[in-house]
Amino acid sequence: MRIIRRIPNTVLFNTIFVTVNILMASTRFSLSRSVHPILKRPPCSSSPRFAPKALLKSYPCPLWSSSFSFCLQTLHHSTSPYLSSSSFSFSSCSSFSPPSMASSFTVDDSIGSNPLLQDFDFPPFDIVEAKHVRPGIRALLKKVESGLDELEKTVEPSWPKLVEPLEKIVDRLTVVWGMVNHLKAVKDSAELRAAIEEVQPEKVKFQLRLGQSKPIYNAFKAIKESPDWQSLSEARKRIVDAQIKEAVLNGVSLEDDKREQFNKIEQELERLSRKFSENVLDATKKFEKLITYNKEIDGLPATALGLAAQTAVSKGHENATAENGPWMITLDAPSFVSVMQHARNRALREEVYRAYITRASSGDLDNTPIINQILKLRLEKAKLLNYNNYAEISMATKMATVDKAEELLEKIRSASWDAAVQGIMLNLVYFWLKRLAIFRSLIYHMNLFPQCLSI
Repeated sequence: MRIIRRIPNTVLFNTIFVTVNILMASTRFSLSRSVHPILKRPPCSSSPRFAPKALLKSYPCPLWSSSFSFCLQTLHHSTSPYLSSSSFSFSSCSSFSPPSMASSFTVDDSIGSNPLLQDFDFPPFDIVEAKHVRPGIRALLKKVESGLDELEKTVEPSWPKLVEPLEKIVDRLTVVWGMVNHLKAVKDSAELRAAIEEVQPEKVKFQLRLGQSKPIYNAFKAIKESPDWQSLSEARKRIVDAQIKEAVLNGVSLEDDKREQFNKIEQELERLSRKFSENVLDATKKFEKLITYNKEIDGLPATALGLAAQTAVSKGHENATAENGPWMITLDAPSFVSVMQHARNRALREEVYRAYITRASSGDLDNTPIINQILKLRLEKAKLLNYNNYAEISMATKMATVDKAEELLEKIRSASWDAAVQGIMLNLVYFWLKRLAIFRSLIYHMNLFPQCLSI
């Protein structure tokens, strides 16, 4: 407790907030937090310009894929819960994957100059359009399915004959699907939504086939049981163990009828995840507050006023200016953060804050039924895999357990509560002392200071 009290309150509060969010995303509370920052995945062996060869040999791509898949699933975009339909690292296409360098696995461009099918070092976001999604993803799926067919026929239980070819097959699909979903998050449109909705079941079908591939699963088990097992590095042993465990979590050991039910659940979870994200995005866009009086936005910096005026112009208020308004406040991050940090109007801060934390919780965008259905399906999935709840599935591939995670959460809560409350109060005091200093300065320069002292 002494150590905690020596830490600055703001640092302590932020550290606790981030830690709790990561842990909550990893347990049964994951639906209550959803943050998706864009993290760049470390380069694969096909990207020698971006990593030393020694590093790539020590930590091959699958290890990066596994570790960063966890980071991306726990620190996700604000429009989607942690809803990976597969934890198998080579088939983790359902999780948001950040744009990355395309692998050396090439695709024959038989449908023209579709940018999704071209070789690139950096994602060509400027030229990718909704019309490219259907043909691009389908052509890519056809190619990777062919590659998987060939690998299953010729697979050998060795690292160069199994892991490396498998990574090359899946990497391109992971990259391209990540590009498409990132565009949907930052440049949403009805056309893009329709295209993703149409091809997503096909992508999930391939992902499930890969995760439930008996030849691949048996090859991983054979590697572990072979005499060469002891010669593998600890990192590679960890990867093989993880793939065996994750393949089981993908239903590879289920009987045919249960596997069919499992796959239906996965498809529905993907659909619900997409709908959840779209509802939050639509609710964010839906909120608009037009302000016409300077007093209501007192405290906002010039940059925030300029952005608010620009937004107002885009909404039809052609004469809006940063100096004279009107100003349009939205729930987009630049607008929301500016209001919460700088606005002196307490009523405005409260209105914007309440609108932000209650997004997609009422009306036709209400996510409550979706969350309930997700929880129901996750429990069904857990029961099929002989787990008590979904939290146990999530923690099955991690070092922690559900009980340990909850124990840590309680320790953090009890140890930090008083310091966090104190930090909040200090922030409020600082906020108003700063305003008071401005007020006193104004009085002084207006030569009213002596009169105020005599009151």
